[in-house]
Amino acid sequence: MNKIIKWILIVMLALPNITKACDICGCGAGNAYIGVLPDFKKKIIGLRYRYNNVRTHIGLGGATTYLTTNESYKVAEVWAGWNIGKKFRLMASLPYNFNERNTATNKAQKNGLGDIILSGYYQLLNKRTPVMGTKLLVQSLWVGAGIKAPTGKYETADKNGRNQNANLFQLGTASTDFLIQTMYDVRLNDVGLNISANYKMNTNNKYDYNYGNKLSINGQLYYKFNINNKCTLAPNLGVQWEQSQKDIDNKTLVDLSGGRLLTGTFGVETSFKALSMGANFQPVLQQNLASGFVQAGNRGMVHVAISL
Repeated sequence: MNKIIKWILIVMLALPNITKACDICGCGAGNAYIGVLPDFKKKIIGLRYRYNNVRTHIGLGGATTYLTTNESYKVAEVWAGWNIGKKFRLMASLPYNFNERNTATNKAQKNGLGDIILSGYYQLLNKRTPVMGTKLLVQSLWVGAGIKAPTGKYETADKNGRNQNANLFQLGTASTDFLIQTMYDVRLNDVGLNISANYKMNTNNKYDYNYGNKLSINGQLYYKFNINNKCTLAPNLGVQWEQSQKDIDNKTLVDLSGGRLLTGTFGVETSFKALSMGANFQPVLQQNLASGFVQAGNRGMVHVAISL
C-alpha cells in the first residue's frame, strides 16, 4: 500500500514540473473530467454529453463591456473501452461539438466533429486484501498514454491576435497532441477514493499556433450502495484542479491565455446488469484564467454506457 501511494505521488509531483499548460474551453478547454469510470470486464461503449461555458473579453474588475462574449461548448461524445487480457486496456472517444458565441451585436455557431482521442493503459496493480478480519481492501492502478488526432475543423479566421483572448472558438486544434494518464482507485468495502491525473502535450499546428499544455488532477470520494444485489448506486464528491500556461502564436506568447481553475465535483453513478448511467455537476470554486479576462462557468455531464 505504501509503495503504491509513493508511486502516485511521484507521478503527480513530476507532471507539474514539465507542464507548460492550458486549455480552458471548446477545443482548447476540453474538460478532461469523466467521473468514476463504470466497471466492465471485456468491452464497453457509451455516450457522454458535456456542457461548458465561458465569458471572454471581460473588462477590469470583471466588468461587462461591448466586447464581452458569452460562449457555450456542448459535446456529444461516443466513447468505448476494450480490456485485452488482464493487464491492457484500450480507450477511444469520438466527440461531436456544438459551439455557440453571443456578443452584443451578433451570434455565431459551429457544429461538427471534434478531435478523436485514442489511449492505451497498462494495469500496474489489481489487488484484493482482507483487512481487519471482515473488511476487504480493493486497489487498482492504471497508467497510460494517448494521442489526439486533428480531425476537428480549425478556422484561422477565428484565431485572435496575441493581445486578445485565447483561440477557443474552434471545433479542433489542427494539431496532433499526446497524453499521459494515470488512474488509481482504492476501496474499503463500499467506501472508495478515485484519483486520476491527465497531462496533455500539445504541438504546433500547421498555422504555427500552439495551444498550451494542460494538467488536470481530480480526486473523489464515493460510496457504493448495493440494492437487492441487482442495482448499484454510487454518489460521489470531490475536486478537480486544472493548471495551464499561455498559448504560443507564431513563436509569441498569447497574452490573455492560460491560467488555473479549481472546481468541485459531485454526482451519482448507477448500474443495473450491463447498463451504467451517471451525472455530475462541477461548480467553479476558484479561477484565474487569461489574467482575469476570461471567466469559466459551471460545468455538467451526463452519460450512459453498456458493457458487452
